[in-house]
Amino acid sequence: MEIDKKHIIRKVWVNACRFLLGGVFVFSGFVKAIDPFGTFYKLQDYLSAFGLSGWFPPSLVFLGAILLAALEFCVGVYLFLGIRKTWSVWMALLLMAVMTPLTLYLAIADPVSDCGCFGDAWILTNWETFGKNVVLLIASLSVFYWRKDIIRFITRKIEWVFSMYTILFVFALSVYCQHNLPIIDFRPYKVGVNIKQAMEIPEGAKPSVYDTRFILEKDGVKKEFSLEDYPDNTWTFVEARTVLKEKGYEPPIHDFSMLSVETGEDITEKVLTDEGYTFLLVAHRIEQADDSNIDLINEIYDYSVEHGYGFYALTSSTEEDILQWRDRTGAEYPFCQTDDIALKTMIRSNPGMFLLKNGTILHKWSDGNLPDEYALYDSLDKIPVGQEEFVSLWHTMGKVLLWFIVPLCLVLAVDILVIKRREKRIGHVKTDGELVERKK
Repeated sequence: MEIDKKHIIRKVWVNACRFLLGGVFVFSGFVKAIDPFGTFYKLQDYLSAFGLSGWFPPSLVFLGAILLAALEFCVGVYLFLGIRKTWSVWMALLLMAVMTPLTLYLAIADPVSDCGCFGDAWILTNWETFGKNVVLLIASLSVFYWRKDIIRFITRKIEWVFSMYTILFVFALSVYCQHNLPIIDFRPYKVGVNIKQAMEIPEGAKPSVYDTRFILEKDGVKKEFSLEDYPDNTWTFVEARTVLKEKGYEPPIHDFSMLSVETGEDITEKVLTDEGYTFLLVAHRIEQADDSNIDLINEIYDYSVEHGYGFYALTSSTEEDILQWRDRTGAEYPFCQTDDIALKTMIRSNPGMFLLKNGTILHKWSDGNLPDEYALYDSLDKIPVGQEEFVSLWHTMGKVLLWFIVPLCLVLAVDILVIKRREKRIGHVKTDGELVERKK
C-alpha cells in the first residue's frame, strides 16, 4: 500500500513537472517564432558581450534564431502531449543544463541586461531568469529520471503526424512573421499607441536619466558630442547611442528622437504634435536596407507631398551611407538620425514604414506589405489606410489556435475513435482466442 502511494505521488509530480516544462517551452518558443528578428538581435547582443560577434555571419545567426524557436516550441509540445519522450526529455535537460549556468553568469557579470528568454512578451531581470531556470532544471531532472511515468496522450502509430505538423507549423510561422511583421506586437511601438504620451512620466515619479551621445568625424578625427554641444554641419555623423546614467521610472518609450540630418535640429516634438498625417520610413541601417521596393517607397513619398503629409526617413547610419542610398534609389525625402536600438524596436523590417496622426500609430508595414496606388487612391481621411488598423490579441490568438490546434484535434479524434478502438478490438480478439485455446 505504501509503495502504491509513493508511485502515485511520483507520477503526479513527474507529470506536473512535464506540464510546467511543456508550457514554458511552448510559450518561449512561440514568442521567439513570431519575432525572429528580435531573437536575432538578442543573439547578436550575446555574441557581442562575449566578443564573438565577428565569428558568425548574420545569416547564420538569423538561422540560429529560427532553429532555437523551433527547438523550444517542439520540445514543449512533445512534452505536453507525451510524444517523442526520449528525445524531448533529453533536449529539455540539455537546454536547462546549458542555460542555468549561463544565466548565473549573466546575473553576476551583467553583460546583457535582459536574457530575452521570452522576447518582449515578458521581460525578466537576470536574477529572476536564473531563479526561473533553477526551478526548470529541477523539473527537467525529475522528468528525465522518471520519464517512464509520463502519461502518453497520443498513440505511437500516429504521433509522427503531431511531431511533423508541429515542426512545419513553427517554421511556417517564423517565415511568415519574418516576411511580414510579428503577428503579436509586444513592443511599445504597437498600433494605437501615442508615442508622445508613451514618453511622458507620471507626476511625482523620478525619471531615469539618459545621455544621448553622438560620434562625429572631421578631418579624420572622431569626437563625441551631446545634444547640448552638437557641432555645425562641417562634422560628419558616425553613430548615435543612448546610455542610461541613473535608473528611475522608465516610460514605455524613452529613447525616441528625430534629429534632422540637413539642419541638425531636433524635430521630435514637431512631428509628434502634428495633427495631420505623417509617414515614417524606418531603416535602422540604411546601407543594409532592402531596396527592392524603392519605387513604391518613392511613390508613397510623392503621394505625401501631393496631399501635404509629412514624410521622414529615420536611420542610425552615417551621412555618407545616406548619400549613397539617395544616389542609388533617387530618394528625395528628408532624413533624420535616431538611436539604432530604438529603430530596431520600432519595427522588425529594414526598411519598414509607420503612419502617424497627431503622434498616434495608425499603421505599420513591412517592406513587403507597403500600400500601393490601389490603396492610396484618395486623401487619407477618405480611405481605410487613413483609419487606425484594427488589432486584437484575441482575434490573432484565435487564428493561431485555428491553424495549430484544430488540425491536431482532428487527428486526435481519428486516434481516439479509430486507432485506439481498433487496438482494443484486436486485444479482445486475442484474449478470446487464448481462452478458446485453453479450453481445448
